[in-house]
Amino acid sequence: MNILVIVAHPDDPEFFAGASIAHWVKRGHTVRYVIVTGGDKGSDAPDMTPQKLKAMRVIEQREAAAALGVTDIAFWDYIDGELANDLLLRRDIAREIRRSKPDIVVTTDPQTLHHGSRGINHNDHRMIGMAVCDAIFPASNNRMYFPELLGAGFEMHYPKEIYFAGPTAPNFWVEVSAEIETKVAAIRQHVSQVKDPSGIEARMRANTFRLLADGRVEYRAAFRRVML
Repeated sequence: MNILVIVAHPDDPEFFAGASIAHWVKRGHTVRYVIVTGGDKGSDAPDMTPQKLKAMRVIEQREAAAALGVTDIAFWDYIDGELANDLLLRRDIAREIRRSKPDIVVTTDPQTLHHGSRGINHNDHRMIGMAVCDAIFPASNNRMYFPELLGAGFEMHYPKEIYFAGPTAPNFWVEVSAEIETKVAAIRQHVSQVKDPSGIEARMRANTFRLLADGRVEYRAAFRRVML
């Protein structure tokens, strides 16, 4: 399968779907990332600048992706914290879908306003999820939308499925017991973002822990899966 991961920030692939990405790569599927913003507002350090942080996060993202087996990454130049589901973003996403021709698109769930009782979901996560939806339907497979893309050689394409990561109402799970440690190792590459590297494994295991009826423990990554 050809899997396209479209997310707002460096570190989003690993935090939201890192174990699943490792699982897919291990099974021979092709995975490509699109990182829409530079994550240039993701620091409170007084000596940090957006330009310096953006450069750091590109390096961190490449190293994290490599830990999962992913080397194909597109870095776009939208501004962190300012994503809007507008025509420009939808056109760029539609272009990428037509270029990559994925079977599955993975993005963040636009329906998730907050994560249980733990805080508000970043606006960019919601905006990119909605923009991906609107770029896929109706734009990615309709020649009347963004005709300049067709003129540039980007033929229409319609993915088979969307996997929304970070859902409040999951309906599909990937069994990732063998990939949890790989996910944790990838997340730890995001040094500028991980404030408690020693505690990250316990947090990731807690998020995916499942106790089966026979007493066995499994780790499952949750998605809201939509068939197209």
